[in-house]
Amino acid sequence: MTDTNDRFWETTPLHRLSRQQWEALCDGCGRCCLQKLENRKTGKVYFTVVACRHLDLGTCRCLAYAARLQTVPGCLRLTPENLFGRWLPSTCAYRRLATGKPLPNWHPLVTGDRASVHRAGISVSHFAISEEGVPEDYLEAYIFGTGKL
Repeated sequence: MTDTNDRFWETTPLHRLSRQQWEALCDGCGRCCLQKLENRKTGKVYFTVVACRHLDLGTCRCLAYAARLQTVPGCLRLTPENLFGRWLPSTCAYRRLATGKPLPNWHPLVTGDRASVHRAGISVSHFAISEEGVPEDYLEAYIFGTGKL
Protein backbone atom coordinates (compact mmCIF):
# COMPACT_ATOMS: atom_id res chain seq x y z
CA MET A 1 0.00 0.00 0.00
CA THR A 2 1.20 3.50 -0.77
CA ASP A 3 2.31 5.59 2.19
CA THR A 4 -0.49 8.14 2.54
CA ASN A 5 1.60 10.40 4.73
CA ASP A 6 3.53 11.73 1.74
CA ARG A 7 0.31 13.12 0.13
CA PHE A 8 1.75 12.33 -3.31
CA TRP A 9 -1.52 13.35 -4.99
CA GLU A 10 -0.86 16.97 -4.02
CA THR A 11 2.62 17.15 -5.48
CA THR A 12 2.84 14.66 -8.35
CA PRO A 13 1.04 15.19 -11.67
CA LEU A 14 -1.18 12.29 -12.71
CA HIS A 15 1.02 11.38 -15.68
CA ARG A 16 4.03 10.99 -13.35
CA LEU A 17 2.43 8.73 -10.75
CA SER A 18 3.85 5.28 -10.17
CA ARG A 19 1.52 2.33 -10.85
CA GLN A 20 1.07 1.89 -7.09
CA GLN A 21 0.19 5.57 -6.59
CA TRP A 22 -2.21 5.51 -9.55
CA GLU A 23 -4.05 2.49 -8.15
CA ALA A 24 -4.16 4.04 -4.66
CA LEU A 25 -6.12 7.01 -6.03
CA CYS A 26 -9.15 4.82 -6.64
CA ASP A 27 -11.51 5.48 -3.74
CA GLY A 28 -13.34 2.18 -4.22
CA CYS A 29 -16.76 3.73 -4.76
CA GLY A 30 -17.70 1.41 -7.65
CA ARG A 31 -19.51 4.18 -9.54
CA CYS A 32 -17.46 3.69 -12.69
CA CYS A 33 -18.63 0.05 -12.69
CA LEU A 34 -22.29 0.99 -13.04
CA GLN A 35 -23.94 0.41 -16.40
CA LYS A 36 -24.49 3.63 -18.32
CA LEU A 37 -26.84 4.63 -21.11
CA GLU A 38 -26.19 7.43 -23.57
CA ASN A 39 -28.87 9.50 -25.26
CA ARG A 40 -27.72 9.42 -28.87
CA LYS A 41 -29.42 12.75 -29.69
CA THR A 42 -28.07 14.78 -26.75
CA GLY A 43 -24.98 12.80 -25.80
CA LYS A 44 -26.06 12.85 -22.15
CA VAL A 45 -24.91 9.85 -20.14
CA TYR A 46 -27.25 8.30 -17.58
CA PHE A 47 -25.97 6.11 -14.78
CA THR A 48 -28.05 3.11 -13.75
CA VAL A 49 -28.08 1.23 -10.45
CA VAL A 50 -26.95 -1.89 -12.31
CA ALA A 51 -23.33 -2.85 -11.65
CA CYS A 52 -20.95 -5.02 -13.63
CA ARG A 53 -21.21 -8.66 -12.67
CA HIS A 54 -17.62 -8.58 -11.40
CA LEU A 55 -18.22 -5.82 -8.85
CA ASP A 56 -18.35 -7.06 -5.28
CA LEU A 57 -21.37 -5.09 -4.07
CA GLY A 58 -20.17 -5.12 -0.45
CA THR A 59 -16.62 -3.90 -0.93
CA CYS A 60 -17.09 -2.17 -4.31
CA ARG A 61 -13.94 -3.84 -5.63
CA CYS A 62 -13.63 -5.70 -8.91
CA LEU A 63 -13.44 -9.46 -8.49
CA ALA A 64 -11.79 -9.85 -11.90
CA TYR A 65 -9.58 -6.76 -11.88
CA ALA A 66 -6.53 -8.32 -13.55
CA ALA A 67 -8.60 -9.83 -16.39
CA ARG A 68 -11.42 -7.25 -16.57
CA LEU A 69 -10.32 -5.78 -19.90
CA GLN A 70 -10.46 -9.20 -21.53
CA THR A 71 -13.66 -10.45 -19.86
CA VAL A 72 -15.89 -7.38 -19.76
CA PRO A 73 -16.82 -5.78 -23.08
CA GLY A 74 -16.62 -2.03 -22.73
CA CYS A 75 -14.50 -2.01 -19.58
CA LEU A 76 -11.88 0.69 -19.95
CA ARG A 77 -8.41 1.03 -18.54
CA LEU A 78 -8.31 4.44 -16.93
CA THR A 79 -5.38 6.60 -18.02
CA PRO A 80 -4.52 10.30 -17.66
CA GLU A 81 -5.58 10.69 -21.30
CA ASN A 82 -9.15 9.39 -20.93
CA LEU A 83 -10.18 11.02 -17.64
CA PHE A 84 -12.52 13.51 -19.21
CA GLY A 85 -15.07 11.05 -20.50
CA ARG A 86 -18.64 11.65 -19.42
CA TRP A 87 -18.69 8.21 -17.85
CA LEU A 88 -16.64 9.14 -14.77
CA PRO A 89 -18.64 10.39 -11.78
CA SER A 90 -17.95 13.90 -10.47
CA THR A 91 -16.63 12.40 -7.21
CA CYS A 92 -13.88 10.40 -8.97
CA ALA A 93 -10.43 11.18 -7.55
CA TYR A 94 -8.79 10.91 -10.96
CA ARG A 95 -11.26 13.35 -12.48
CA ARG A 96 -11.04 15.74 -9.52
CA LEU A 97 -7.24 15.87 -9.58
CA ALA A 98 -7.16 16.26 -13.35
CA THR A 99 -9.33 19.37 -13.01
CA GLY A 100 -7.32 20.86 -10.14
CA LYS A 101 -9.72 19.90 -7.34
CA PRO A 102 -8.50 18.34 -4.09
CA LEU A 103 -9.43 14.90 -2.83
CA PRO A 104 -12.59 15.07 -0.71
CA ASN A 105 -12.29 14.64 3.05
CA TRP A 106 -13.92 11.16 2.88
CA HIS A 107 -11.34 9.76 0.43
CA PRO A 108 -9.45 6.75 1.84
CA LEU A 109 -6.07 8.37 1.15
CA VAL A 110 -7.11 11.33 3.29
CA THR A 111 -8.73 9.30 6.09
CA GLY A 112 -6.37 6.31 6.02
CA ASP A 113 -9.45 4.07 6.07
CA ARG A 114 -10.84 2.18 3.04
CA ALA A 115 -14.32 2.11 4.59
CA SER A 116 -14.62 5.92 4.74
CA VAL A 117 -16.03 6.00 1.19
CA HIS A 118 -18.85 3.70 2.32
CA ARG A 119 -19.58 5.62 5.55
CA ALA A 120 -19.77 8.86 3.55
CA GLY A 121 -22.47 7.32 1.33
CA ILE A 122 -20.37 7.77 -1.81
CA SER A 123 -20.01 4.11 -2.75
CA VAL A 124 -22.63 2.13 -4.64
CA SER A 125 -22.68 -0.54 -1.91
CA HIS A 126 -25.96 0.78 -0.51
CA PHE A 127 -27.96 0.79 -3.76
CA ALA A 128 -26.37 -1.12 -6.64
CA ILE A 129 -27.61 -4.42 -7.98
CA SER A 130 -25.71 -6.92 -10.11
CA GLU A 131 -26.29 -7.02 -13.85
CA GLU A 132 -26.91 -10.75 -13.59
CA GLY A 133 -30.60 -11.23 -14.19
CA VAL A 134 -31.20 -7.73 -15.58
CA PRO A 135 -31.97 -7.89 -19.31
CA GLU A 136 -29.95 -5.28 -21.22
CA ASP A 137 -33.14 -4.13 -22.98
CA TYR A 138 -34.54 -3.07 -19.59
CA LEU A 139 -31.60 -0.97 -18.34
CA GLU A 140 -33.57 2.22 -18.90
CA ALA A 141 -35.86 1.22 -16.03
CA TYR A 142 -32.84 1.28 -13.71
CA ILE A 143 -31.58 4.84 -14.37
CA PHE A 144 -30.30 6.40 -11.17
CA GLY A 145 -32.19 9.58 -10.22
CA THR A 146 -31.35 12.40 -12.61
CA GLY A 147 -28.50 10.50 -14.17
CA LYS A 148 -25.92 12.61 -12.34
CA LEU A 149 -23.70 11.05 -9.73
